[in-house]
Order: sequence, then C-alpha cells, then structure tokens
Amino acid sequence: MNNITCKNHRLSLDKTLIMGILNVTPDSFSDGGLYVNAEKAVMHAKEMVAEGADIIDVGGESSRPGSDPVSVEEELRRVLPVIERLVQEVNVPISIDTTKWQVAAKCLEAGAHILNDISGLADDKMIDVVAKYNVPVCIMHMQGIPKVMQQNPAYGDVITDIITFFEERIQKAKNAGISQLILDPGIGFGKKLEHNLTILKRLNEFTTLGYPLLVGTSRKSFIGKISNVQADDRLEGTIASNVIAVMNGANIIRVHDVKESKRAMEVVDAVLAT
Repeated sequence: MNNITCKNHRLSLDKTLIMGILNVTPDSFSDGGLYVNAEKAVMHAKEMVAEGADIIDVGGESSRPGSDPVSVEEELRRVLPVIERLVQEVNVPISIDTTKWQVAAKCLEAGAHILNDISGLADDKMIDVVAKYNVPVCIMHMQGIPKVMQQNPAYGDVITDIITFFEERIQKAKNAGISQLILDPGIGFGKKLEHNLTILKRLNEFTTLGYPLLVGTSRKSFIGKISNVQADDRLEGTIASNVIAVMNGANIIRVHDVKESKRAMEVVDAVLAT
C-alpha cells in the first residue's frame, strides 16, 4: 500500500503520518478529564491539526490498565457530538477509537473516516460494520482486556505470537472484503517492559505482512519505568521510542504531543529519504 484512502481523504505513506490523540474521557491515564467538554475537544483537535496532525483519533472509553468498560450509550454521548463537528470543521480524517460495533456504526454513519479497534476485530459484528462502511481499520494486538491485561502477560516469542494473531485477523478481514488494514502491535497492552522493548527493536519483522504499521508509545508507563518520570513528563522518551519505531518500519505514530512529534519525524523522514 502506498496510500490510505479514507472516504474523501487520501493519506500518502511517503512520510510518517501523525495521529493526534483526542480522549474525551474522564479517566484516561494521561489526559483524562481535559477534553470531556465537546467545545474544548473540538478546539484541541483543531490545535493538533494546526500543529501537523494527519489524523485525529477520538476515543470515549479509557483503555488504561485496570480500567472498567463504559456502556454503549455513555460512549456515544461522549464521542458522537465531537465526531459530528470534526467531520465538518477540520480537513483531516477522523478516526473513532472503539471496540463496540454499535459505537463504530453510529460514528462512521456520522462521517468518521477510520476505525481504530484495540480489540483487533474480535467481534464479528465489528467486521460487518467495517465492510459496510468500507473504511480503513486499525487492528491492534492486546493480550486480555484492559481491566486485567497487565496482571501477568506471557508469550512464547512476543513477535511470533503477535504475527500469528495478525495473520488470523487479516484473513478474517479479507474474507469479509476488507482490504485497507493498518496493524498495531499494541505497545503496553498486555505486555511487560521487555515485550515492549522487543517490539520496538524487531518492529521491521511485521513489515513482511504487507500492511502499514501504527505504533502508539505516547507517554506510556514503560517509558516511565525506564526514566522514572510521571506521564506528563515523558515527551523525550516518547520521541525517542517513535524515532526507533519509524526507523524500523512504522508508518503512523499515535501521539499526544503533535508539534514536537511532527518536528522529530520530519528529520527522521529526511534521513530515510536519502
């Protein structure tokens, strides 16, 4: 794939794409509560676009370790008004970050361009929704569910195990006629520190699957464990991990800090283009 077609948008993979995180949740690990007001959420999205975001990823349910799920109704109450405004007011694709097919269907009907599913299309009804609306879908690997995923994650070989997972989900998607897939190995989702570091070091092994790679390391706890810093003080570690990811084959990075990440990726892209 040389580009990703998102309804009326086309994203070129000739450069690193920046996915800006917009959490409209009260309890996300880093920015929970900052953008629960729709007006503030839309303003922040516009700021991220001005700073260079290529995609805005809207999420209404926290997936931090130990978090509890919310109802379909509550998640829609949080995300749908924001989605409806953003598709009218910004000129980049809008992604809906959800594991619920009902939420995905409503948001894609409202104009969202991409589905970001951290459960990796675990629900067959979600596959039906993606096929119906013919949008790109981000398939993420997660061992377990957010509530318990960090209690005791274990793998034979983390890369081999994730590749096996991807191969199975890719086949299910292809059987449903879904062709535009983006693969996310799920840094921090049912992984210990050593698993996360191995994924970053061996990320290029996922490129053999033939689909764009999305990596999300932004402010995550593995950076805090290495540098002994809190979530709001992990910018340098985030940028370092994203540089490594892109040098090893990532096409999209999912970040809170768009401006700083964009500038770093411009340098990385220049090196890769030589």
